Amino acid sequence: MISAEAEALLAFQNNQRQHVQGILEGLSEADLRRPVLPSGWSCLGLVRHLALDVERHWFRAVVAGEPAVIDVLDRAGDSWKVGSEESAEAVLDDYRRQIEAADAVIAATPMDAAPAWWPDRFGEWRLRTVREIFLHVITETACHAGHLDAARELLDGRRWLVLS
Repeated sequence: MISAEAEALLAFQNNQRQHVQGILEGLSEADLRRPVLPSGWSCLGLVRHLALDVERHWFRAVVAGEPAVIDVLDRAGDSWKVGSEESAEAVLDDYRRQIEAADAVIAATPMDAAPAWWPDRFGEWRLRTVREIFLHVITETACHAGHLDAARELLDGRRWLVLS
């Protein structure tokens, strides 16, 4: 059974996940792939990053310590790049699958538990509990939802939430 704290944090994370998916609704395949900022990332690349480097990495690798996921991290390429052979729908479906897998980890893990695995590449920086990891993921997802807001407005003028 999921704790009240995990349920509350999950509600905030789900709001951000819905924002990510909602701001992209109605974009064509071409627009999902079109880079609009000088750095060259596309909306589709950002969603791939959220699926693999955020949901999968933080929950399945760091929190749960899934060996198969950790092994893939060592061989993974640049998640921000989506090849032409992969459809937008496949990338969006993978994001939804990674969310489901992350939610299963969240439901099964106490918020005060230590991470099961920690990557060496972070040096001395460390998140010490699932709670801290969850808060980090909420922050990162919200930040990227804002990036998608800006990209969408540059693509076709649509804005997610306008308070006047």
